[in-house]
Amino acid sequence: MLKGFWKLTWVEVKIFVREPMGVIGTLAIPVVLFIVLGKLFQSDAVLGVQMPAGFTAPFNVAVFASVFIAVGAVLSLVAIMSIYREGGILKRLRATPLSPLTILGSHVAVKLLFTALGLAALVLAGKRLLPGLLDVPLLSFSVAVLFSTLSILSVGFVIASLVPTARFAQPVGSAIIYPMVAISGLFFPLAALSDGMQLFANLLPVTHAVGLMDGVWAGGDWLALWPHVLGLLVVFAVFSALSAKVFRWE
Repeated sequence: MLKGFWKLTWVEVKIFVREPMGVIGTLAIPVVLFIVLGKLFQSDAVLGVQMPAGFTAPFNVAVFASVFIAVGAVLSLVAIMSIYREGGILKRLRATPLSPLTILGSHVAVKLLFTALGLAALVLAGKRLLPGLLDVPLLSFSVAVLFSTLSILSVGFVIASLVPTARFAQPVGSAIIYPMVAISGLFFPLAALSDGMQLFANLLPVTHAVGLMDGVWAGGDWLALWPHVLGLLVVFAVFSALSAKVFRWE
């Protein structure tokens, strides 16, 4: 089974690399956003604009970029699953001796791999162009990003099952995921929301992803961040079970 898993994973890596828009969306755009926003919100004169003394970014630009790396992975998963289903590829794969876990697990492995590569590119660019900005526990932060991405990917499989055709994959996926980002606490505190919206936001995986990344970035201990860890674990368990029930192979 492992041999089949690695072979299929390698095939999916090559397919992904051949699609330039996917590579740009996963690796290039988040890094460019990180560098541009990081420089823009520095307190020195940047891009010809003098920032007020002590001015800081209204949100954590590294967490912002990392969230969009994760979101890019999820939307890519939704798109490829829809394309494979519509083209009959999933049906043919399901007819092979490979188990469903092997087939779908290979896609998860590819998305986590490119999430890690995107994060590595972000760190390398930040170290070179924004010295001092990444003086944080990078290993712990990287684990938080990958863990968050894995949890949100489980939601992606359910979305992929609901999308009628590949044509609607990106629009439907974006319409579901991006509102989660908007109320995740990334841009403004959750306390600014009404009580009902706060409750709703805390049911969403992106909220816990942002909370975990922010906490780890600030040097917080994982044990102290257990509500976010638990929230991501619950999302992964619930949506993995749900996708096992509703995932369509054809």
